[in-house]
Amino acid sequence: MIRFLAFVLGNTNLRDIALLRIQTERVTLFEISDREKRNSIMPVIPLTDLNDPRLDVYRHLKQTNQTRWEQIFIAEGEKLVERLLESDFETLSLLSAETHVARLLPRVPENVPVYTVASSDIDQLIGFNFHRGVLACGRRKPNPPLESLWQNASGRLLLVLCPDIKDPENLGAILRISAAFGVDGVIVGREGTDPYSRRVLRVSMGTVFRLPVIQVDEWGTVFAALRSENIETAATVLDSAAEPLFLAKRPARFALAFGCEGHGLPSEFVVKCDRRVTIQMANGVDSLNVSVAAGIFLHHFA
Repeated sequence: MIRFLAFVLGNTNLRDIALLRIQTERVTLFEISDREKRNSIMPVIPLTDLNDPRLDVYRHLKQTNQTRWEQIFIAEGEKLVERLLESDFETLSLLSAETHVARLLPRVPENVPVYTVASSDIDQLIGFNFHRGVLACGRRKPNPPLESLWQNASGRLLLVLCPDIKDPENLGAILRISAAFGVDGVIVGREGTDPYSRRVLRVSMGTVFRLPVIQVDEWGTVFAALRSENIETAATVLDSAAEPLFLAKRPARFALAFGCEGHGLPSEFVVKCDRRVTIQMANGVDSLNVSVAAGIFLHHFA
């Protein structure tokens, strides 16, 4: 190494190369040193017994959604787990294939246990073929009050209402689209799918970690609160007599409601809304997937 430096420092063209090499090696050594120091105190726990109770939260994920009633949720895949770790949600544990654990450790807080199992055992444990390498268990936050959606909004406000979306992938897509178009919050009915379910989290890429989502049991209270705050409501419907979207104007404080996949919004919900808005379609098309429609509506009103 000394001979190499003596040679290159006498050459103007190679001097910068030598300095760059020294700096690069120094940074690399420091990064490795910090990483090794962090990993040395990280609670990495190899598990060989799939019946270990510490793995119960990850068991048979496709068959049940027990996490809805246990105030926890499961995030799957490295990108989604990273977003959980970066959020202010509490991470309770990680489950990683042995081949993925080294890449994750620098981002995991020291008090979060990391369980590792053989890659071939993860499928058996969680109940389906899994190729994303890592899962995490997080703790749900208490359901926030309705007024938290507007108490700090001094100007424009845009909300989304989903009383009974049943398909997790549709709700996940609506949440992600809502975040993309600057929605301030989403209100979902408990009779619909769980916004913290594994599939909703995956499709939304963890949108609930940063977008306020409130679950409600009774919509009469919601409408009363919206009216008291001068928030105008609009039902999205399939009705040629409804207001065409291309003519629709947005008020400053606005809430858009989207119905379930098969039947749309319940009639008793629609009559409570201030307006009805529809997308005019051609070529005999009578409906769109609800998440596709949500993207069109929100792009127009954002």
